[in-house]
Amino acid sequence: AAADVLARTGIRSVVFDSYPEIGGLLTYGIPPFKLEKEIVNQRRQILEGMGVEFVLNTRIGEDKSFEELEAEFDAVFLGMGTYTYVRGEFPGEDLPGVYEALPYLVSNVYKVLRYEDAPMPWVNLEGRNVVVLGGGDTGMDCVRTAIRHGAASVTCAYLRDEENMPGSRREVQNSKEEGIEFLFNRQPLEIVGGENGVTGVKVIETQLGSAGADGRRRPEPVPGTEEVLPADTVIVAFGFRPSPPDWLANHSIETLPSGKVRVASHGAHPHQTTNPKVFAGGDMVRGSDLVVTAVFEGREAAKGISSYLGV
Repeated sequence: AAADVLARTGIRSVVFDSYPEIGGLLTYGIPPFKLEKEIVNQRRQILEGMGVEFVLNTRIGEDKSFEELEAEFDAVFLGMGTYTYVRGEFPGEDLPGVYEALPYLVSNVYKVLRYEDAPMPWVNLEGRNVVVLGGGDTGMDCVRTAIRHGAASVTCAYLRDEENMPGSRREVQNSKEEGIEFLFNRQPLEIVGGENGVTGVKVIETQLGSAGADGRRRPEPVPGTEEVLPADTVIVAFGFRPSPPDWLANHSIETLPSGKVRVASHGAHPHQTTNPKVFAGGDMVRGSDLVVTAVFEGREAAKGISSYLGV
């Protein structure tokens, strides 16, 4: 999005991407049944026709240093997302058969795109009894992907009620229509199993209490309501936190205590970081959010870059 707006103002840009194809989570995180990958490929052709250059399979800080970027370019935009997996911090998360949501979804895309040397092995859930923990859109992507893999059963357990689920209402309804079972007001206590793998998820019923600092009502466990949900596969979809690379501090790019990049919200150069030459937007600034929000911030940051460059 940033490169698009920059190109329209006559500014040449180069997009560095760690993946083998463009699009980030549009390509590798969102399942193909929600976003056909050909759409992203068409977008690449359009952008390349506008003069945008893509350099793929390149991780900044490893394959190319940030020092090189600062030396080669007049401005830099960071749109690197959030990739730190939020753990539940309960026993059993490291058992065989427990998967993080994003690697599971990415491995599915690699399979669909027929990568011969995929960096993540495909997780085959055919005939499995799957429990997904988490009620956001990523969790809905996981349950709907699992049912398409031929899972014997797919259950979504969420610690609040349906009204307070963070996932979109349409995604939840689609999941129900596809045969997903929802267990609301269930807080996971432990993933049960042994060296041979998962056998279930121990949960406790909850009721909503008073609102917390974030304005959402807090789930409170109901004593004596523990039960074990049978499962041989568990996917944890509790969301993602910012993943600020180590080199940010070395280049005067400040982050907040949460790990999100600090940017200017007002002034002549929107989305400018504490390093005047560097701009940032999307999830690494706001935290995990919608695609449309990231696109908007990329476009706004491009306007800030144009202003900074005097174009």
